Amino acid sequence: MRVGATSIRRVIQAHGIGPAPRRSGPSWSQFLRAQAHGTLACDFFTVETVRLKTLYILFFYRAGHQAGSPGRRDCPPRFGVGHSAGEEPINRRSCRFCAAEVLIHDRDSKFWGGFNQVFEAQGTRIIRTPVRAPNANAFAERWVLTARSECLDWILISGRRHLERVLRTYIRHYNQERPHRSLELETPERLQMPEPEQPVRLQRHDIFGGLIHEYRRAA
Repeated sequence: MRVGATSIRRVIQAHGIGPAPRRSGPSWSQFLRAQAHGTLACDFFTVETVRLKTLYILFFYRAGHQAGSPGRRDCPPRFGVGHSAGEEPINRRSCRFCAAEVLIHDRDSKFWGGFNQVFEAQGTRIIRTPVRAPNANAFAERWVLTARSECLDWILISGRRHLERVLRTYIRHYNQERPHRSLELETPERLQMPEPEQPVRLQRHDIFGGLIHEYRRAA
């Protein structure tokens, strides 16, 4: 007796059986999380200053952590990218981005050969996303939206130094203070205090002139 594909799908779903032939072991989301620690993503986005100059930001993202490195408009793009890649994530031994096994970026011409060589020399494998497929680098794309909507779209940037100061402050907030739903409302660096047994007083700390609020336990 022939059974239609729709009937098979309905029976499988009714019994809670997934579509994959493997019935035991980690789920797909667990498998993806296991790969996140060794995977690094990077991308560019731009910020316009009050003087109508364009600053390019090269940032790196790994499982809830990121670092920004603004570039200057008057620098050739290749020079600016190569300099940022060699100085920011590789040469600092204490940086959390040194041990990445995989680096994901798109096919932008700014990622020239010298950029990849800096990481390949450290044993990192380069993966370029398909053409016009931003979802293939979803973590980096989502962080750009978060940084813009929570911070950069609400601040007038006067220049490179101002942008670097704003990014350093926001990155610290993102990693140490901002709760993430994907981490069960914990921070990426998991610096939250254990749950108190009795109610405690909280003290609000404002950054960027009150644009973003941080809450800490009062002394």
